[in-house]
Amino acid sequence: MKTTTEQLLRDYFHAKDENRPWYMARAFAPDARLNMVLKTASIAFPSEVAGEPAIADTLVRAFGQTYDNVYTFYLDRPAPGTVLDEFSCDWMVAMTEKATGNVRVGCGRYDWRFQAEPHRVKHLTITIESMETLAAEAMPAVFEWITSLPYPWLDRAALAHMPALPGLENLRRLLG
Repeated sequence: MKTTTEQLLRDYFHAKDENRPWYMARAFAPDARLNMVLKTASIAFPSEVAGEPAIADTLVRAFGQTYDNVYTFYLDRPAPGTVLDEFSCDWMVAMTEKATGNVRVGCGRYDWRFQAEPHRVKHLTITIESMETLAAEAMPAVFEWITSLPYPWLDRAALAHMPALPGLENLRRLLG
């Protein structure tokens, strides 16, 4: 049975959000490339990463040393059962910093390109539009909301229930 685009996107979140690097090899071609476009200075990533092992190191192993309680949501979904050449969608994330307990919330865009055989990610551009830091005290309210959302595929209408906390205004504006 052929791997669908939806399965690849889900495997990516199994790797990144759940800190399971071996899932990256299920989602990405060995020679895949990652580009990061940062429109904020509040988070750091290399601008380019080459090869699935290095992508797993960057987006799972190194990321997992700094952050936990990661919930990333796709704001669009490929049609079930499809095998696409390209797919683009907005995303939203909430997570906590291990060292401080601070809450990080952000959003941006994924631009995926896939190879045909085997169906795997050959190129991913991650654009980070915004990444806000909220005090650790915001964690209960943010995660009560986040964990009530349908993971990982999110309809923008669900964003209407975002808590009215200082620091979430930019996220609300960008995703609204």
